[in-house]
Amino acid sequence: MKFLRKPEFLGNSDIKPLHHILFWSIYFVFNTFRWSFIHDDFLLSLKTNLLGFPIHMFLAYLNAYYLMPKFIYTKKYFQYTVYILLALFVMLLLKYNLTYYLVSTDVMPEAQEIIDTLTIGYAVQTMIGEVYVISFFTAIKLTVDWLRESSKLHDLEKRQLKTELRFLRSQVSPHFFFNTLNNIYSLTLEKSDQAPEVILKLSELMRYLLYATKKQRQDLTSEMNCIRNYIDLERIRFDDSLEVDMKISGNLENCKIPPMLLIPIVENCFKHGASKNIGEMKIDIELQVKDGFMNFKVANSIPNAKKELEYPVKSGGIGLSNVKKRLDLGYAKSDYELLIFEKDKMFNVILKLKVL
Repeated sequence: MKFLRKPEFLGNSDIKPLHHILFWSIYFVFNTFRWSFIHDDFLLSLKTNLLGFPIHMFLAYLNAYYLMPKFIYTKKYFQYTVYILLALFVMLLLKYNLTYYLVSTDVMPEAQEIIDTLTIGYAVQTMIGEVYVISFFTAIKLTVDWLRESSKLHDLEKRQLKTELRFLRSQVSPHFFFNTLNNIYSLTLEKSDQAPEVILKLSELMRYLLYATKKQRQDLTSEMNCIRNYIDLERIRFDDSLEVDMKISGNLENCKIPPMLLIPIVENCFKHGASKNIGEMKIDIELQVKDGFMNFKVANSIPNAKKELEYPVKSGGIGLSNVKKRLDLGYAKSDYELLIFEKDKMFNVILKLKVL
């Protein structure tokens, strides 16, 4: 079913405490070894990173979990800028003093000259370094948040699609029974001997509908048997004025389609064709299964009473519009093709559908 499977890259997007520990541990080890090669002094690098990483972490979490939600997400950009600059300045003073008194009076050993005072160069370099760490951490968090929201949105879409598909399937059965009961009613008014046969056929259809519509996919053979029963009911109603030609070719085994998908197409011929036609009525039905696709073609002669010509393409009926909606929700565009057109005084519906 289209769009119902969650993309694999989404997975479980929740950030757990272990993920934080792993991230900072890997980053700490990498940074320690990187600066040890720059300074050619592993112990100095270890000390400066042990001192600096708590500051990195505090600023990163302050920005990602407090400042951004409070100011950026609410479009208070000026306030955000003020607070982030203030936080960077406080952390700059803290880092300078801790480094000077606990590690080395040369607070920037990577510089070409000894820096033992709080210079503008030291301040700029240190604050840029903090911005780099903050940006890196925030980018990761925003990515994870996006994945989580995408996953939630996909799950919501999945539930909505399933609900709408169930609703569309539920629409078919009452609509179908309503028309068939009308047929039985007309026969009982005429006190026809065919009424018991019609009721028996209807009971078989009810049995199919009660069980078939609960499934997402039904055997194509069962669906065609349902169509045969429906046509038999309509033959009784229209008697000799109706000519139905049905042809089936190909292997229907293991072919699956949504239940009650084809019956509205056939029913449309009778509702908007035979019931409004004056004189003989012709309906051609052809089913062919080939190369994993089903080609279902239905054509009915256009009623002579043109003033009553109302096909469901433009009307508010649930027939073909229901079929179109179910196809849109249940299949990718490449898996089906639905054509509706008039040709040679015949109204044609052609459905090509992937069935394997």
